[in-house]
Amino acid sequence: MRHFLLNMMLVSALTVPIHAWANEAGKSKAAAVCSVCHGSNGLSQMPGAPNLAGQPEMYVREQLRAYRSGKRQNEMMTIIAKPLTDDEIADLSAWYASIEIKATVK
Repeated sequence: MRHFLLNMMLVSALTVPIHAWANEAGKSKAAAVCSVCHGSNGLSQMPGAPNLAGQPEMYVREQLRAYRSGKRQNEMMTIIAKPLTDDEIADLSAWYASIEIKATVK
């Protein structure tokens, strides 16, 4: 039982830094590749480019995979997604999902 508790504590301690690392890796990749169209904060800078901030992680991941495979077609996104690795797609998806969107009424 003692080993089980120690293992659970270790897993819990490692979960946060790994997730934070994924977000930082995704943020870095997004800044280098995605920000021209989707903005540095995931809010679109170009007509026709969707906002990615706050999108569900699974949705972004599946769309990037579809562009990479050719299942989903867009001239720009097919070129951008083609060289992405599974890890890069996971990092980007985690980054965009982690951005909190708040709406205010004036």
